[in-house]
Amino acid sequence: MSATTGRIDHFIQGRIVPSTSGRQQDVFNPATGEVSAQVGLASVEDVNAAVASAKAAAPAWADTAPLKRARIVSKFKELLEQNHDSLAAAITREHGKVFSDAKGEVVRGLEIVEFACGVPQLLKTQFTDNIGGGIDNWQLRQPLGVTAGITPFNFPVMVPLWMAPVAIATGNTFILKPSERDPSPSIMMAELFKKAGLPDGVFNVVQGDKLAVDTLLHHPDVKAVSFVGSTPIAEYIYTEGTRRKGAYPLRVQALGGAKNHLVVMPDANLEQAVDALIGAAYGSAGERCMSISVAVAVGNVADKLVEALIPRVKALKVRNGMDNEAEMGPVVTAVHKAKIEGYIEEGERAGARLLVDGRGLRVAGHEGGFYLGGTLFDHVTPEMKIYQEEIFGPVLCVVRVPDLGTAINLINAHEFGNGVSLFTSDGNTAREFSRRIEVGMVGVNVPIPVPMAWHSFGGWKRSLFGDMHIYGEEGIRFYTRYKSIMQRWPETIDKGAEFTMPVAK
Repeated sequence: MSATTGRIDHFIQGRIVPSTSGRQQDVFNPATGEVSAQVGLASVEDVNAAVASAKAAAPAWADTAPLKRARIVSKFKELLEQNHDSLAAAITREHGKVFSDAKGEVVRGLEIVEFACGVPQLLKTQFTDNIGGGIDNWQLRQPLGVTAGITPFNFPVMVPLWMAPVAIATGNTFILKPSERDPSPSIMMAELFKKAGLPDGVFNVVQGDKLAVDTLLHHPDVKAVSFVGSTPIAEYIYTEGTRRKGAYPLRVQALGGAKNHLVVMPDANLEQAVDALIGAAYGSAGERCMSISVAVAVGNVADKLVEALIPRVKALKVRNGMDNEAEMGPVVTAVHKAKIEGYIEEGERAGARLLVDGRGLRVAGHEGGFYLGGTLFDHVTPEMKIYQEEIFGPVLCVVRVPDLGTAINLINAHEFGNGVSLFTSDGNTAREFSRRIEVGMVGVNVPIPVPMAWHSFGGWKRSLFGDMHIYGEEGIRFYTRYKSIMQRWPETIDKGAEFTMPVAK
């Protein structure tokens, strides 16, 4: 049984395992609105079976030499590259994003896998010879054991690859709970891990909903959980996970929502700023945690910016994601489409000026698809719901401010602090903005400042719950425990008990 048969189930102990719950959920093709498969939703027993599989595999995998682990991860990377287009097609089929964007998602995930291949070097620590009295001191970074990842619908390949390769390369076993909206890529990746030579039980997939999430959070054998998604769920996972009692409290890394701003200064190259806004606001139909949803127009640039944006938004090519000319595909579900339309209605009621309305769009031959056109609001104010909340759709709000200081204060006052961008030609403006802004990822003339694999991803404020960002060296730290070792041998030990605080000699 596989994801291509119309039924998508779990992957436990190296094989496809049907759900025992009797519950299932439809998986849609957003381009047509048709049901493409059913995904089996996990029971508590299914989750427990996955945890038991991961726990049984953990000791031997932790004792495997880092170089050998890295070679398996490297083989997995090779197989991902060979199956690049198949994975991208699965993303487009179940999420809806255009095929070229889906291919880019696979590439960004591959970069994290490539980073994880360097784990023998990344796990190296420091050694101090003879700190005093014949004692040497060094550190270890050891795996935690069973770890889990709960991932969102908008990046069904990239976000799991932010987590699993780093966790596995550092010697942990891993359970993936993907979004039930687009679950096929999770099974494809599991099969590639097995083909790469990963021992059974090291990587498992549990399909499911809140029941599966809660079971993982409260299972005493799960040592760490990574999450990417909305802020309410991130906060719930962090609160529930860190509340867990026991000898080993759950380690949680929960990335939440965003309301990303792009500030356009009067001295910015307007053409470049407009290009950036069109791609960053409407790419992937705005279903990215790094999408730009607010354009902050400073001073006299506002009218020119809006005038340039209107025809570009109206001209967006919204089509089936497999269409080579498509610039934007459908949103993921009919429910999500209705939610976005509700925000547009709310913006109108609040008094924002609706310049381009994406509602009512029909794509010829795909009339049942979940399509919205690009939407543009002007004269949005901080009190409005469309400014305060994450819409997660192809809706761009323009806020007008008189100067840079007001722009910085506006952004710093927002509850989210995920990503932000500034377009300017002035170096001092860029320096001041970068230092004063209270946001975790900052771009200067870069609209979507997603860090590369060897750096780390994560926001501030209510965009991140937990102490560590995801992937990069922060990811290595998250999936390992630090241990300091001090050692000396009998010939160097002075005779007699010592009753004073030991100091370097």
